[in-house]
Amino acid sequence: MAGRDRVVHLLRQLERAACRCPAHSNTYHQGAATCSVRTTDYAFEMASSNIRYGAGVSREIGMDLQNLGARNVCLMTDKNLSRLPPVNAVLESLAKNGVKYKVYDSVRVEPTDSSFKDAISFAKNESFDVFVAVGGGSVIDTCKAANLYACHPDADFLDFVNAPIGKGKPITGALKPLIAVPTTAGTGSETTGVAIFDYEPLKAKTGIASRAIRPTLGIVDPTHTLSMPTRVAANSGFDVLCHALESYTALPYDQRSPCPPNPISRPAYQGSNPISDVWSRHALNVVAKYMKRAVRDPEDLEARSSMHLASVFAGIGFGNAGVHLCHGMSYPIAGNVKTHTAKGYSVEHPLVPHGLSVVLTSPAVFSFTAPMCPERHLDAAEILGADIRQVKRADAGAVLADTLRQFLFDLQVEDGLAAVGYSKDDVPALVQGTIPQERVTKLSPRGHTEDDLAELFEASMKLY
Repeated sequence: MAGRDRVVHLLRQLERAACRCPAHSNTYHQGAATCSVRTTDYAFEMASSNIRYGAGVSREIGMDLQNLGARNVCLMTDKNLSRLPPVNAVLESLAKNGVKYKVYDSVRVEPTDSSFKDAISFAKNESFDVFVAVGGGSVIDTCKAANLYACHPDADFLDFVNAPIGKGKPITGALKPLIAVPTTAGTGSETTGVAIFDYEPLKAKTGIASRAIRPTLGIVDPTHTLSMPTRVAANSGFDVLCHALESYTALPYDQRSPCPPNPISRPAYQGSNPISDVWSRHALNVVAKYMKRAVRDPEDLEARSSMHLASVFAGIGFGNAGVHLCHGMSYPIAGNVKTHTAKGYSVEHPLVPHGLSVVLTSPAVFSFTAPMCPERHLDAAEILGADIRQVKRADAGAVLADTLRQFLFDLQVEDGLAAVGYSKDDVPALVQGTIPQERVTKLSPRGHTEDDLAELFEASMKLY
């Protein structure tokens, strides 16, 4: 009997000492304790909005709202789009189906915490039961935030904002349905649970990341992309390009730490994984085939439709795998803009469009990250047109960087950060603005220091 008691005692000791994450234990453990054995994650999960695609499919939105039993709809857009065919098509469908709505058209292109708060205030003052966003990423992200805080009226603005700028609290309450109608082929925001904005006190972008805020439905109508000006099409496409490249080369999901003690703590951006890889790589193929056509000929419906789908594909990819250095470094580039004016954008404030701010560092970034996964960098370079048959693995970064430079040159992209108003004197501020972006920068396959970031910014001052 004494022997049996000793065995039971030992088993209990082992149970107490064992890792309590689901990978290694059948016991349930509640609380914030970290996994004591496994330090990295062991699983990933896929989440995406429902997507409906088709030329003219926007005309169905009124019926969707009827099917949801909507009684008071909040439609969000921006001043410029409010006069264009995409919004008109949606409003006609709402009117035809007798849907009551109110329009908020004060969304800021490249939103800020202040513009988010204005939209949130509008949403809180009405009892909206469904939200509709018609526009690019700025509109869709603003609508996500308005829905979130209208459904959590007692929350402080920073409660759900990503740490370290905000508190990064999990979203546990239910939100209202949100239907997104994207009008640009770039952000993929119709598929993701991410809303990005400029946090003005720090002059850096941050955001809210939770599967809870992703749209209920994305209505992808390729006819809307025909209203995109040439440079908007280019910069939106560069966002697709970098979404695909960054998610495909991100740190693998099973190398990301920490191992979450509870599934609710698993981040939306989980690292590269076998399912995201399929979407990201396919998006890259579409970009390689159609982006130049889509930029050069606004009437090329096949090319613009294909880029619209590529945006969705890349959105599903990066929405679950994440992005890394290009996006992390882009936020201070956009946030510290001085006087640069962007062609094709009807705004009254200085602007470095998001896609442009992302792609300007891409040659330097992928040259830096290539040693960690050279095969993937070579694969990407080949998809974009490089001949890699005689290329050594050690040269993967240089080859992909050169391929990207040529791609950007062909599409008349500004010649580096210097061309949008920055100099080497700005590098320290750009580095400091990147540091809070750990949510994405930690997914870089290669670790980095502040000195590394400084060198990447300096290398991006001139591209050609």
